[in-house]
Amino acid sequence: MKIGLAQVNTTVGDMAGNLQKVSDAYTRLCSDGAELVIFPELVVCGYPPRDLLLKSRFVEENLAALQAFAVQTGSVPAMVGFVERNEDGAGKPFYNAVAICRDGQWAVATRKCLLPTYDVFDEARYFEPADSPGFVEVGGKLVGVTICEDLWNQPGMVDQQRYGGDPVQSIAGKGVDLLVNLSASPWHLGKEREREELLRQAAQTCGCPVVYCNLVGGNDELIFDGQSLAMNPDGEVVFSGAGFIEESVVIDLATDRHKARPVDDLKNVRQALVLGLRDYASKSGFRKAILGLSGGIDSAVTAAIAAEAFGPGNVSGVSLPSGISSQHSRDDAHALAKNLGIEYHSVAIADLVSAAEGALSGMFAGMDEDVTEENIQARSRGLLLMALSNKFGALLLTTGNKSELAVGYCTLYGDMCGGLAVISDLPKCLVFDLARHLNRDGEVIPVNSIEKPPSAELRPDQKDEDSLPAYPVLDAILERYVERGRSAREIVEDGFEDAVVRDIISKVDRNEYKRKQAAPGLKITPLAFGTGRRMPIVQRFNSGNI
Repeated sequence: MKIGLAQVNTTVGDMAGNLQKVSDAYTRLCSDGAELVIFPELVVCGYPPRDLLLKSRFVEENLAALQAFAVQTGSVPAMVGFVERNEDGAGKPFYNAVAICRDGQWAVATRKCLLPTYDVFDEARYFEPADSPGFVEVGGKLVGVTICEDLWNQPGMVDQQRYGGDPVQSIAGKGVDLLVNLSASPWHLGKEREREELLRQAAQTCGCPVVYCNLVGGNDELIFDGQSLAMNPDGEVVFSGAGFIEESVVIDLATDRHKARPVDDLKNVRQALVLGLRDYASKSGFRKAILGLSGGIDSAVTAAIAAEAFGPGNVSGVSLPSGISSQHSRDDAHALAKNLGIEYHSVAIADLVSAAEGALSGMFAGMDEDVTEENIQARSRGLLLMALSNKFGALLLTTGNKSELAVGYCTLYGDMCGGLAVISDLPKCLVFDLARHLNRDGEVIPVNSIEKPPSAELRPDQKDEDSLPAYPVLDAILERYVERGRSAREIVEDGFEDAVVRDIISKVDRNEYKRKQAAPGLKITPLAFGTGRRMPIVQRFNSGNI
């Protein structure tokens, strides 16, 4: 069977725009000989719709768009993800469903059985689960139809099965000729390997080919990578789709012998960040970006991603030196802007800082200088960058990394000001790795920005390691505590110094209030500081004492 896979880039709530993408892809794939066309999960309304589902007319407009597409279809069937109303009078108001459209008509092909309610997902808030997956006949072949999470409860894929049933097992033994999965699966590091194993198990369990069509594009903090897949009954990859771009392609399950693409993690991180930033900006109406350039590695990597996402001519970098800013930092910022071809400005903040300190001098009389004065510098920069963003209609990008955000090594209403935190889910060590990757074909980021000791430069001769352990140590502790939920005792048992571990845990816990006020950040790890991590601000559970 020749199957058309349409991994398209949708915008949540843009029914007309999404419909146009669906219609164009269907026409093109039919012309290329497809006998069945598959689209991603909830392609009509975009994923995730979240509380837009509760808006008056949202679901009706999604249904109207589905109907408008269905009347355009001919003999080639198309599987399209949409929101269906639950008319039973019991349960949640909607179904996450798939329609099969052909010959000007549509019918429900299946409804999602397993509704993820973990990490960034909250589908059980809106959708009623189906009891079992659906089956349709296409060209004399029996096709089992599943939606995203329906594949993710197979034994061995998760530490503990989240659901009582397994749709894949329920399909096995039914004599299906093909299993398809319509998906909106956000990307994170390592996701490609997980999906391949997932589809391999499903193909071997059901004894038939498996075809997986995934969404592509950025929506808020989530980045969808595409990378649609097809497996033969033996669990061998016969097709792997392009990553981080739209693609409509016809595959022939009878003849294709494609091998899996090798995974390049750093290339994927770069592509993910570029796509996530580009879509966040364009879907929000921004065409330009602005950011502060400190001369350090974080702002340099952020600027490089922005130049690729927007085009260099649409990015402005602003150096904001204080009275203690080093000359090498100013030089590195200027060199970076020149390497990238972005607009460069320098705005001194010494007078602004002095004015703020003078205004507060009466109330601060007799008190020693401390982090307060350091933060006045950072907040002065935030004030000016926000003014420039307002004046020129440019999206202000924050430049902090995950390690800093974790321990609160950042200034609320200062360097945290902005509309999107591009690298806020990259641990510092990964920022260094990405910088070297960006320089693989020649210097983009000044070598000095990579090699010099990281510093906030908020006091003379300041170094990050004056306040924090070395970043390889810090990142290793944070990965264990933040992402794996390990206790202080367990982390110490891994060979880390007890006092250091407890200090880091304390910093993480008491800075939750900062993270709740941070700009949204692009998710590239399994657990980011965003919608998927829901820690209370006010709490007294002290993991550092365990």
